[in-house]
Parts: sequence; C-alpha cells; structure tokens
Amino acid sequence: MQNSRQVLCEKRTYSRDFQAHHHDFGQFLFPLQGILDLHTAGHHIALNPDYCFYLPPGHHHNYRATGRNEFLILDIPNVYLANETESMYMKLDQQWSSIRFLLMEESRDTRTNSASLNDLTKYVSHKLELSNSPSIDYIHKHYKEKIKLEDLAKIEHYHPVYYSSWFKRKLGKTPKEYIAELRLREAKQLLSNTSSSITSISEELGFENLSSFSRWFVNVAGQSPQKFRKT
Repeated sequence: MQNSRQVLCEKRTYSRDFQAHHHDFGQFLFPLQGILDLHTAGHHIALNPDYCFYLPPGHHHNYRATGRNEFLILDIPNVYLANETESMYMKLDQQWSSIRFLLMEESRDTRTNSASLNDLTKYVSHKLELSNSPSIDYIHKHYKEKIKLEDLAKIEHYHPVYYSSWFKRKLGKTPKEYIAELRLREAKQLLSNTSSSITSISEELGFENLSSFSRWFVNVAGQSPQKFRKT
C-alpha cells in the first residue's frame, strides 16, 4: 500500500470474494465497469457506474466486485481533507463525470505526485467539503411535500435509525426539525413579501387546508400567520 501522504490515482479490479480492511487516507471510487458491493458501518450499497462514493480515512469496510469490473480509485492523503468530511454516495452528474474524465487522464501519467494530480485532488477535496449529501439536497428541493424518513435514509443507503443519528450529528437537529425550519422560513417570506392569500400560501407549502397550516404555524412560530402578517 502506498505512503499515506502520497496521492495515487489508478484503475483497479477486485475479486468476487469479500475482503475487509481500512486505511488512514480518504478514498474516492468511480466505477467504470461492474458493481462493487460495499459495506461500511452505515452503508450497504451496490456501487455502479452511475454513482461515485467517497470513503473517509479510518472507515472499516467490506467489499467485493461482481462480474467483470474496473474502478478508478483516487487515494487522498489526510493533508488534503477537512476533519468533518464524511462518507458520501453521489449520483455521477455532469461535474463529477468531468472530474472522473480528468482523473482518468491523470491515471495514465506514470509519474508520482505530479503537480496536476495534486491540484486536481485539492479541487476534489474542496468540492467534497462544499457538497451537500444527496438526501439534504432532496430535502431542499421537496420540503414543501410530505417527506418520509425512510425515503431519506434510502437515498443515502442508510438504515432509518442510523440515518436519524447521522443527520442530527451532521446538522445538530432532526430531519423533522430541519424540514420545519425550511417551511417556516418560506412561510414567513411569503407572508411578508407577497400579497398571496394565507390559504394559497398554505397550499403552496403542502398543507391540506388552512386550519392545519395555522395550527402548525402557531406551534413553530408562536403566533398565527394572520398576526405575523400584520406585524
């Protein structure tokens, strides 16, 4: 295994038998062919070429590949990583696809610790720090709708109980509290800055009727939406 202070980017294949280990550096996995069956303390995923996965330092994991397989692996020394960077399972969108392409080009360079690979690794690490987990992105797009805890956990490939503790550790509040804050912020903005009726606002925020919206608003804001608008 390489020096934990050295960036390494290369293509690898894995056997069908489960292996288990951990390492003192971060690792980014981009499937190119086949599926990697990966188990960590919180994740149990079948990683395919439509997704990518970041594994932080020190995380024990079991893994095996099914069928013909090839994976692009970026080993990231701790010096590039923020302490709070957690494991992350992400859809391979246009940006991550572009990063994968650039890393593939770098993997063909036989030199160790090339300046361009180091710069690209810094960029990847910075992007990881700024990236929201997929379930949090989902909440921001759908907080006006009914969101089930089980659905959020499924997005992250977590068990619902583990997801709840992970979410509170990450954001300092439960998913329910976080969603309520987003809805309240939007409700206050609509009440303050638009002439929409309170009934229309309640419908826009996904409430079944005005009564349920009013009860919820009083509970979280301490006053009725009518009183808040007058204030």
